[in-house]
Amino acid sequence: MFPLTEPVMILALVVMIIFVAPFLFNRLKLPGIIGLILAGALVGPHGLNLIGATDTTLFGTLGILYLMFLTGLEIDLVDFKKNRHKSLWFGLLTFSIPMVLGTTVGFYVLDFSLRTSILLASMFASHTLLTYPIVSRLGVAKSKVVTITVGGTIITDTLALLVLAIITETTKGSLGVFFWVKLIASILIFMMVILWGFPKIARWLLRNLITDGYLQYTLIISLVLLAAFLSQLAGLEPIIGAFLAGLALNPLIPHNSLLMN
Repeated sequence: MFPLTEPVMILALVVMIIFVAPFLFNRLKLPGIIGLILAGALVGPHGLNLIGATDTTLFGTLGILYLMFLTGLEIDLVDFKKNRHKSLWFGLLTFSIPMVLGTTVGFYVLDFSLRTSILLASMFASHTLLTYPIVSRLGVAKSKVVTITVGGTIITDTLALLVLAIITETTKGSLGVFFWVKLIASILIFMMVILWGFPKIARWLLRNLITDGYLQYTLIISLVLLAAFLSQLAGLEPIIGAFLAGLALNPLIPHNSLLMN
């Protein structure tokens, strides 16, 4: 009987968790997102096994993509540009210090290979925006500290994911000049398409063709998923594409608009 295979039952269970878990944890004066995480672990393949690994991965991926998109969408672009150098330094420091320490400990203390030590350290060097919904709910998402932290987190995660991509290529024995040229070119093309092309496409469609609210929402979500897909094609993780899509569409969606709500 378990894990569930019927799509209707899986969707019903997930929707029920989305409704019940945050409600219960809010009553306990705890962040609702913690309830979602614990509930996901409980019903997943390593818990009660109510939902299979494929389904939990799908819902988890969609959730993190949506979170990263909202982060880019809600950020204050003026402050983000003003503090971009501080975000860069914060991201580099929070990446390089754990990276150096983790690699050293893994290689000299745990006696791992250099490749394994670097991969282990990259996990220490990355961090997430898991608590961003709490920050947003408290109304401090536009503060200078949060803006710098968000920018630094994206830089840190990007570097950590690049390390993962490089280590993966070394295991295949295909790390050479062609790999670096292909990676750099694909990243540049990807960023140009998202940051330059997406705003133009979305602006034209929202002004000329799509006026209904639900169609506007569908368009935005479609662009987010497309950005995540293009990010994968460029050799990056989908979360980078979702965040850049949020930044690109940020000026087109007023923060007090119906579409934002």
